[in-house]
Amino acid sequence: MREVLESYVAPTRLEEGCHRYDLFVDINDPAKFTFIEEWTNAETLFRHSQSAHLAAGKPRLEGKLACETQVLKLTQIA
Repeated sequence: MREVLESYVAPTRLEEGCHRYDLFVDINDPAKFTFIEEWTNAETLFRHSQSAHLAAGKPRLEGKLACETQVLKLTQIA
């Protein structure tokens, strides 16, 4: 799983509109991963969600997720 998630980082950072795309692992649980991303706007984030490298990785993650992924979309206020 980690290998698949790490494979997303380099190509995503080259995508138009990507300002930040960092992968973290939980110190107390090495099976929990978090991406922190920053995009120019909703359109560039949507294009990222349709990218070939994400599509290629999805089948490799099937059956490996302990729970449904959670996505929080936030706007910085300060």
